Amino acid sequence: MDNTDNNKRTGTRLADQVNYDPNNLLDALIEKLNLKNDAALSRALEVAPPVISKIRHRRLPVGASLLIRMHEVSDLSIKELRILMGDRRDKFRISDKQFKPKDAPQAAAGMEQHE
Repeated sequence: MDNTDNNKRTGTRLADQVNYDPNNLLDALIEKLNLKNDAALSRALEVAPPVISKIRHRRLPVGASLLIRMHEVSDLSIKELRILMGDRRDKFRISDKQFKPKDAPQAAAGMEQHE
């Protein structure tokens, strides 16, 4: 069983958590910004309308860059935005693998190819 199956089974992904409700976040932003609908919200956030629809239907998570954009247009803190969508985790941790440099032999081999 791969890690994705394990996450689905145990509910460790944010989208699987009982409290996760992106609709609450989107509705709160529409109200705070005095907008009429999702189309107006997509314009305010400078994203394509299908992005909002996919978030509403839980086919797309609220990514970091969109969360930052929501903060910029609403003046709500990132913490407040996360609470609105039901993210109650104390800390969000990024895998340490994302910060590891490529192996030196592979990097050197890549440099040789460009010379």
